[in-house]
Amino acid sequence: MRAVVTRVTSASVSVDGAVVGAIDPPAGSAGLLVLVGATHSDTVDVARALAEKIWRLRILDGEVSAADVGAPVLVVSQFTLYANVSKGRRPSWNAAAPGPVAQPLVDEVVNALRVLGATVSTGVFGAHMIVSSVNYGPVTIQIEL
Repeated sequence: MRAVVTRVTSASVSVDGAVVGAIDPPAGSAGLLVLVGATHSDTVDVARALAEKIWRLRILDGEVSAADVGAPVLVVSQFTLYANVSKGRRPSWNAAAPGPVAQPLVDEVVNALRVLGATVSTGVFGAHMIVSSVNYGPVTIQIEL
């Protein structure tokens, strides 16, 4: 699985003009916007390990993690994280898991974060989403497990 984790002061995701998920940490603090993609060989165990890594990643002010301060997390499914652009100008999506494989894995990342104690908002799997965020730092980390 792959994730792009961005430290934000706010983030939201909308579908058809309606906000379906958002985080708005208290003034002076931050949360995490997490884009998550899955590939064919990913498993539930990989999804749980990714959630643990995200929750404990020490990228908030003072080198603390979201787990340390209870920072909110917005998770958005993002199959395009597995784009292959090595040939030509048109991305190939062959490495991205199909929806029936990817959705349960992304859902497991969300569930595992919640089990760990995170307050998690989400987008809508497979929907055309508008993601808005205010990067803080900026700090953006790519994770691959």
